[in-house]
Amino acid sequence: MRTIQYLVRINRDPGSDWGASVPDLPGCVATGKTIDSALRRIARAIELHVRGMREDGLPVPRPSHRTVTPRRRPREIDFYATVEVAA
Repeated sequence: MRTIQYLVRINRDPGSDWGASVPDLPGCVATGKTIDSALRRIARAIELHVRGMREDGLPVPRPSHRTVTPRRRPREIDFYATVEVAA
């Protein structure tokens, strides 16, 4: 089975759960109480998002290779990870 890696933005504001989003797949988001749960949920969300696009006959965006610089603002955490999913 072929796999693909998407860049995932992980962030958390004070008093909230962890959030995960995929810049290459607008609207593909997930949350979790821990970073690990947010990453597991975003991996599943990516699979569902890609499947839905294929079923609708839409082209699935390839992951873009980009350089990112994590930001750190007072009381906010923002960094990036990659998630590998079945393609």
